Amino acid sequence: MVSMRKIVVPGTVVSDHRLSMDNTYVDGTRTVSAVVGLFDDSRNEVIPLEGFWKPRSGDIVVGVVEAAGRNGTYKVVLTEFVNGLIIQDKYDREHYMPGDIIEAKVRDIEHKVLAVLEEPRRLEGGTLMNVKAVKVPRLIGKANTMIKQIMDLTKCSMVVGRNGLVWMKGQGVAEATEAVLRIEHEAHTSGLTERIKSMLEKGENRNT
Repeated sequence: MVSMRKIVVPGTVVSDHRLSMDNTYVDGTRTVSAVVGLFDDSRNEVIPLEGFWKPRSGDIVVGVVEAAGRNGTYKVVLTEFVNGLIIQDKYDREHYMPGDIIEAKVRDIEHKVLAVLEEPRRLEGGTLMNVKAVKVPRLIGKANTMIKQIMDLTKCSMVVGRNGLVWMKGQGVAEATEAVLRIEHEAHTSGLTERIKSMLEKGENRNT
């Protein structure tokens, strides 16, 4: 089946049936786009072109510890508009310092701008880069195919946060960064996984 993509805006009907897909809502019996983006009819997928991260329970995020409070609480910067909060119980022995990079899961959201975090894990060393949050699903790929491909071909460890922060560590950080930037720029195009694979394999050949 040939993939067809059309530009949609909030309110555009993408299907006359009730479908469950990100970036849409159901209006009666129809499915309607909630964002400005591209609708891929072969995948039944709306790909947003712009937008900010709206935290949801279960999201994996990457953040930077900004301050330590009393009784094992830590404020974490996630985006310009959303902060995270770690609330430790008496059994937690891990301590964090301002500037520590952490990976965590969103447990609850309060007032849309505060994400209560659970299962925090310090990410030692490495570097951070920021990408548009709407491009993160393309960077991760279906069943993690894209991000796994980048890590396998660059030998770089990576953690991609739904909030748009990407942590990288390893010998192939430069190559991984180049791949991430290209994905961010070309996220709306077809055949991207194969193009990224070809780009990274050519880089491998140049280094051998």
